[in-house]
Amino acid sequence: MNLWFRLLHLLLCSLFRPKLEAPFGVSRLQFRVLPNDLDSNLHMTNGRYWNIFDLGRVALREKWAPIVGAGTIQFRRELKPFQRFTLETRLVGWVGSRGIMEQRVLIGTEQKIATRALLVTGIYDRRARQFLGMPKMMEAIGVVAPPSPPLSAAAEALLAADAALKQDDA
Repeated sequence: MNLWFRLLHLLLCSLFRPKLEAPFGVSRLQFRVLPNDLDSNLHMTNGRYWNIFDLGRVALREKWAPIVGAGTIQFRRELKPFQRFTLETRLVGWVGSRGIMEQRVLIGTEQKIATRALLVTGIYDRRARQFLGMPKMMEAIGVVAPPSPPLSAAAEALLAADAALKQDDA
């Protein structure tokens, strides 16, 4: 991650934000496109979205680190210089120790989707040096883990693509 000033701002603001309702609360963060986010077409560069998405997954509790194992992104609308946008992050389901997260960039007063990403994630406990399963993670935050909701076709396709890429490496 190379957005240190935005991270510092996020950490300071997090002191005053209400806690998310686990496990399916939606995190909403407000940003503005800055000059260093732009490419030669004068809109936010593709790679910057992944950096901004990192900020939506910051989890400092218990020295946990959110790790992305796979992801897919869809660009629908461009973000112009100094344009405001909202980053929404939410857990949509899980399989074993892997969570499926959705992150969306919303723009305008109608909050239209500009960009949408689905990610296969895990929560790594740096103290225990292992990945946490969803039941253990939810237990740690005081929530009884419900069963995962059914995954969307897009989430299932992402898991299948991730498995296929792992097979190619074998």
